[in-house]
Amino acid sequence: MITVRFSVRPGQGEPDDFDFGDMVWEGERGRVVSAGHVPDQGVMIHLSVALLLHQLGPLLSGKRRTLSYTGIGSSFRLDFRRDGKGFVSVASKGAPVGGVRSEGLARAVLRAAEEFTENDLARLPADSGARSDCLAAVREFRATVGA
Repeated sequence: MITVRFSVRPGQGEPDDFDFGDMVWEGERGRVVSAGHVPDQGVMIHLSVALLLHQLGPLLSGKRRTLSYTGIGSSFRLDFRRDGKGFVSVASKGAPVGGVRSEGLARAVLRAAEEFTENDLARLPADSGARSDCLAAVREFRATVGA
């Protein structure tokens, strides 16, 4: 089982398309967090969530076997590897996080993205480009993974 959480960092002033935030990925083999590193590995969260969803779709649908994802404005990296049976392993810079069937990973990521859009993304202005991109990425990801 893998759990995922996305959040905006507090204290950045008015909500903005380029707000920094963090990702937390936890599995049976480890935990990786973008916060608390030197140098900082926070990501431009709204844009990074959209990018993650766009890049994960082909991996989860079986069109790709591997994915190396790097958050926007950051060195925070996740590596995904899908085997021939639909099992996906997640690691960060060689440190294993865990593994799960592709459907389980899709559910975990979609749940985190939907919570993020309800709680944090909603703070952006209605005409925000990052808000529009992220909402579109969630819709596309949901359709891609059949949720």
